[in-house]
Parts: sequence; structure tokens; C-alpha cells
Amino acid sequence: MPAAVSPLALPLPELPPVGGVRLGAVEAGIRYRGRTDLMMAEFAAGTTVAGVFTQNRCPGAPVDWCRAALSGGRARALIVNSGNANVFTGHAGREAVKATAAAASGLVGCPARQVFLASTGVIGEVLPLERLTTALPALHAGLSEQGWEAAARAIMTTDTFPKAATRTARIGGEEVRLNGFAKGSGMIAPDMATMLAFVVTDAKLPAPLLQRLLSQGVEDSFNAITVDSDTSTSDTLLLFATGAARHPRVPPSGGAMLRAFRAALFELLADLALKVVRDGEGAQKLVRVDVIGAASRRSARRVALAIANSPLVKTAIAGEDANWGRIVMAVGKAGEPADRDRLAIAVGGVWMARQGSVVPGYDEAPVVRHMKGREIEITVDLGLGAGRASVWTCDLTHGYIDINGSYRS
Repeated sequence: MPAAVSPLALPLPELPPVGGVRLGAVEAGIRYRGRTDLMMAEFAAGTTVAGVFTQNRCPGAPVDWCRAALSGGRARALIVNSGNANVFTGHAGREAVKATAAAASGLVGCPARQVFLASTGVIGEVLPLERLTTALPALHAGLSEQGWEAAARAIMTTDTFPKAATRTARIGGEEVRLNGFAKGSGMIAPDMATMLAFVVTDAKLPAPLLQRLLSQGVEDSFNAITVDSDTSTSDTLLLFATGAARHPRVPPSGGAMLRAFRAALFELLADLALKVVRDGEGAQKLVRVDVIGAASRRSARRVALAIANSPLVKTAIAGEDANWGRIVMAVGKAGEPADRDRLAIAVGGVWMARQGSVVPGYDEAPVVRHMKGREIEITVDLGLGAGRASVWTCDLTHGYIDINGSYRS
């Protein structure tokens, strides 16, 4: 029985066509029945590509394939399956990615290294390759400029809603578009990337510039989210630029001409990342953690993640308990500079503790009201310096156990 849609879900936006790309999805029967589980995108000749991948030391065969393919800087196709991660499958996994790329390259008419691959689902089971490759010809024949929603739905696993975003920007006075979609619900912890996500723009940008933009953009988006502190073996974020837009040539440095595009890309990445957190397995509350006054930005990020990943903090939020003592604990265990007697903590904008003790006259009532809402805000001031960072997480409920206890059944 499908899981109930997350109470934090947002509706799928209308995704207009992006010049130079066609998409689609089919039911290949890789693991699921009665739903699509295989998507394909075909890109115009000359499309450039950038990517960031999991730092997990046990990556899947598709991640290894994409890392190698990225050196060419060009892409003509993307194939993604759900239900099977093709991870820890040894020789069979490596042969599966080669065979999939070969089959797709034959349909598109490009070198195999211009085919990018991603898989998501159960780890340790051999990918049923024949089902995938048998489904590809019909999938390719049905690709459409309007296939965005179908693509977003086909890559879902424990997700309860499809995640997509769209933005426009101007380069040299000409409008360009960016569309993106992502999947992610559990096994989410920032170590770039943390999920599967794919963004396409019709801008014409060289691959090295595209890579710089993407590497910068993930820091305050996908690298600033966590659901359960587990970094997936399959995390992949790819950015494709088809070059179909008719804007002036962009210099290699990007410069002022790319300022609006950069802002739009960063907004889109943050939009997708927050939708992943909103669909955290069993989540009932979206949580923002702001750390200020840290010794450095890096230190602030580590403290924020210690709070956001703490099971005790997350269960207190699930129980709507304004237990600031658990936040103090998480700050202290982060291993970063902290002084108990300079520390200040606020929830929902109400300062609860300061300089080593409860704020005089502290009234818990407004905090309790805030804790009953769907979106929770925690602020920690370390009182040490100018470093600051924000991360997003969700609460930890019985639903998380229910979903993951029955994941393979």
C-alpha cells in the first residue's frame, strides 16, 4: 500500500519545455509493479554536463560510470531506474552499466560515454538488465518535451510526492530556462550529493564553468540538508546545458553576465533540496537550524549538523517538546569551539537559554505553540565569532522505523 503523502508536501509546479531536451518514462518491472520505474532524457548534440556525486566509499556502479564520463564534458542521454540501486553487485553491476550505456547510445547515435546513468533502490541485488534494455526502445520512441512530470515520478522510491522546480533568468538580455527534478526521502545526509537530482537549462555554457557553478550551488542546498545522517551510495546530481537558447557568448569566467543565471540556479537547487527534506521518511515537521556566532563558517555548519542529526533533538521535536537541554547536548558533542557560558538558544524566535542558564522570566507558552506547528526554527548563538550556517532537517517519528523496517518486503 502506498505511503500517505507527506503533510509537508508541496504541489508539483508546471514545468514548461526546455529547448534541446526530451524526456519520458515507462514501467520496466525492475522491482515495482503498476508504476513507472525507468526514465530517459535525450539531449541535443553539443550539450555540456557537470556533476557532483556521493562521497560514500562504497558507491554504486552508475556513480563510477558517471564520474568517468564527466571528464568528456558532453552528454546526449540520461537513463535512470528506480527499485534497484545497482550497488555492491560486483562484475554484474559494472557490466550492467556498460550494457545500458551501449543500448542507449545506439538509440541516440552517440558514444557510450555521453550516456549518463543513475540507479536508486535496494542495495546488493543484481539489476535485472534485460528488463531495462528491453524497455529502452519504446521509451526512446515516446520521448517528449512535456515529459518532465513522468520523469520525476519514475525515479521515486519511498518518496511520497514528486519533486521538481523551474526558474528563468536572463543572459545578455535573453531569457533562459532551468528545470529540475529530484528524488529523496531516506538515507539523506549532506556529503554531496544526497539523493538523485537532475537539472537542465537551455543556456549555452562550457562544461568547466558549469561545473564551478554546480559545485558552488550545492553548498547551501543539498549539502545543507539531512534526514537521518546516512549518506547514500548512489547520490548523483547532474546539470545539463543544451545550448538551445540564443544568448550572447558567455566568457569562461562567467562574470557579471551570469549573475542572474547563477542566482536562479542556486534558488532552484535550494528549492529541490528542501522538498527532499519535506518528504523525509515519516516526517511531520520541517526544521531549520541556524547557528551564528561560531568561530568559522565551517564550525557553524558542523554544529548545525550535530543538532540536526541528533536523534534526541529530532524525537523531542516529533513529540512537540521544547527541550532545549538536548540542543545544548548536541552543541557540546559537535567537537567544535563552544563555551557553555556564552551559549544562547532560541526556538521559534524566543530566547530560552543564555550565558549558561535559563533566561530570567522565560515563558515557555509561545515556544510550545511554535512546536505544535509544521515548521520549526532553532537558533543557536555560540557567542565566539562571525561564523554562521543554516541546515534543514525533519523530525524523527515512528513512521521512519515503519518504512525502513519493511523496505525490502
